[in-house]
Parts: sequence; C-alpha cells; structure tokens
Amino acid sequence: MTTQSNSHGGATLSVPDLLGVDPLWIATGILIFVYAVLITERVNRAILAMLGASLMVLFGIINQEQAIGGVDSNTLALLIGMMVIVGITSKCGLFQYVAIKAAKTVNANPTGILIMLTLITAVFSALLDNVTTVLLIAPITLLITDALETRVFPFFIAEILASNVGGTATLIGDPPNIIIGSAAGLSFNEFVVNLAPISAICLVVLTGIIYLMNRKELAAIPAEASARIMKFKENEAITDKPLMFKSLSVLGLVIFGFVVGHGYGVQPGTSALAGAALLMLLAYGHQDGEEQSESVHHIFGEVEWVTIFFFGGLFVIVAGVEHVGLLAFFGEKVLELTQGDLMMTSFFIFWASGILSAILDNIPFVATMIPLIESTADTFGGPEAIEPLWWSLALGACLGGNGTLLGASANLTVAAFAEKAKQPIGFIAFVKIAFPIMILTLMIANVYIWLRYF
Repeated sequence: MTTQSNSHGGATLSVPDLLGVDPLWIATGILIFVYAVLITERVNRAILAMLGASLMVLFGIINQEQAIGGVDSNTLALLIGMMVIVGITSKCGLFQYVAIKAAKTVNANPTGILIMLTLITAVFSALLDNVTTVLLIAPITLLITDALETRVFPFFIAEILASNVGGTATLIGDPPNIIIGSAAGLSFNEFVVNLAPISAICLVVLTGIIYLMNRKELAAIPAEASARIMKFKENEAITDKPLMFKSLSVLGLVIFGFVVGHGYGVQPGTSALAGAALLMLLAYGHQDGEEQSESVHHIFGEVEWVTIFFFGGLFVIVAGVEHVGLLAFFGEKVLELTQGDLMMTSFFIFWASGILSAILDNIPFVATMIPLIESTADTFGGPEAIEPLWWSLALGACLGGNGTLLGASANLTVAAFAEKAKQPIGFIAFVKIAFPIMILTLMIANVYIWLRYF
C-alpha cells in the first residue's frame, strides 16, 4: 500500500499502488461504470450497486468502517418497515376494496374510473410509497379494464404519473424523499408543509390533462361493460376483517410516529420498524411456533431485498466519490456557474435534477447530489440557509421521474405488469405523453419555488 494525496480537496487516502493513478479517477471511473451499466438494464441493479461498493473498498478508496458509515441506516429501516407493514396489510384485501368501491362510486363510468384510480394512486403513494402503491393498484386496474374490454394503456400511464406526483408530497412517498429527509434531517411534517401544496396543484393539472386526453376513447365503451363492473362485490374483497383493523391501527400509529417523532429524536426508520414488529405480533402472535416462523419468513420474503441492497451499495459508492472530493469539486463549479446566488443555485439544482431524473433512475441521482448540496452550506450561511436547495432537489427528482420509463422505479414496475398482460408500454409511446406533462409540472413547481422561498 502507498499513501497518495488527493489534490482535489479530499482527505489523504491510503490506496493500492495502481501505477500512480489518482484515487479521484478510480472512484469516478467506478461511479461512471455503475451508472452506464445501470442505464442499459443488462445487469440487476442490486448486483451492480454491490459490485461498485465492493470496488470502492477493494481499491482502497474508502475502508470498511467508512463504507459502513456511509450507509444511511434510517433510510433502509424506513423502507424495510413500510414494506413489511404494506405486505401484511395487502393480505386482507383492503386495497382491492377501495379500488372497486371507487369504481362503483362513479357508477362504473370509464372516464370516472380513470380519474378515481388516478386520485387513489396519488393518495396511496403519499401515505405508503409509490412503488408499493403501483404493485397493489396495477393488478386491480387490469381486472377493471378487462371487464370494460378496453386498453389498459391510458390507465397505467395515469397511474405512473400520479404515483410520482402523489409521492412527492410526503417523506415516505418517494424513495428520493426518504434519502433527502434522512440526510438533511427534515421531518415528515416539513415535507408535508413544503411539498404537499405543490403536489396537490400538479395533481389537479395532471387529472385535467388525463381527462382531456382520454374522454373520447373511454366514452365509446358500451354501457354493458360498465354494468359488469357494477356487479363486482367490494365486500367480498375483504378476506380478513380483523387483520384489516389491526393493519389500519398500526399504520395510523406509524404515521403518528412520523408526525411527532422528529421532535423527540425518534427517526422515521424507528417508527416504521416498530410498527412492522407490532403488526407481525398482532397478525401472527397467536400462531404456534412453527406456523409463526413460517408466516414471518413469508412476509420477510415479500420485502424487496433487491431495492434494499441496491440502496446499501449505492450509499457506499456515493461515500467513495464524496471522500475523494469529486462532489465538493462539482459543488464549487455549480456555485461558480450560479455566481453564489441561492435562488439561481436552487433553480439550477431543480432543473438539473428534473431533466436528469427523467434520463437516469432518480434514486442514484439524488444519492449523488446530497453531499454536493451539503458542500454549499458554508457558502450560503449554514445548513438552515440551504433548505430551499433540498426542496428543489426533491421536487425536481420526484416530478422529473415522470419523464421516461427509466425515471423512477414505479414506472418500470407498472411497465412490467403491462408486458405480462401482453399490452406493453412502449418507451417512445410513454415519452410522447409523459415528457411534456413532466415539463409542465416542472414549470409550475419552478414558479412555486420562486414564490415560496424567494
């Protein structure tokens, strides 16, 4: 091992003697490699993130302790806890009940169903998270569109867009928000106060556009199709009423924990894991040992471990490029470009995150941007002064995720359902509809940022 000094502002590192290559270039190369392969979707993203994280340690960019320290345990705890809670709740049929009830509330009018599913997706995405929501809503949507004998395409497009717009509103609604909130120490309440208003405005605009785009096609669906929907019995969707009440009670307690916990030093991840443990106890505690173990194994099997390991590896990769000074270097360049003006920096981060999140998955992009924003705190007068930058990043990343199918995990999840149903959503077909809507919502959000913070 030889010691090399980092000439780009990072700490002095002990790295292997790789022909005198600056560790900055090694770390940057690993980051670019991971991003490039990620875009191709040829390698599972969890494998890729774990490989990139391992290379950061093996090449000596960071050591084992620094790698572990770079993992945001609060984010992982929040994701795992909510996945367990939603996994158990989904067993009782609650979400199917809500969707069928909503369809019948509008007398199974196809256009009304489209709007109701759009709104339900947005609300559930704010209270759960957008990936989980589309996993629950997509199968119900296929059931309804089969009964209507119509294309699922407009419904799935609306749900993708609504999931990202609705997920923007809260700390737990979209994975980028979870990462930002944990890194910046922003509470559940702060996300609601700052982002829920603009999320609601964008949802109204989105719903209006969805209605105008599809009203003619859906109006042509015969009345007999709507009659089939009206015959659905929503009460039969509830398969376990006691479990439903237990799940709703625990979910209410967890959200209460999100709201009040920040003031008492209780992180959202703690509230989510506590809720998951309580719900497992309530749901499976009465079972005997062997059956209980089987139930717990089953529900943990439903946790999206691919996502969890992807996040974990990604955090280590970002810790590596931050350690060599790459992000601080870019932070300086951003400040030079915006001439140290907070409003211009905010707008730059907002549009950069919006456009790039449409091209890249918004999760790794946000994880990379966080230390860059943190590096600007001293210039603007401390952590509190840069709060508008966090909201700009969150809005840009969440709304920008609507631009293409690659923009957010929820998009790819719905696309997988469409492909399985042999009604694939084409990349170009999606972009033609979604990208202009994304630009419109970004423009509205830009005005909101200007009015709210400057």
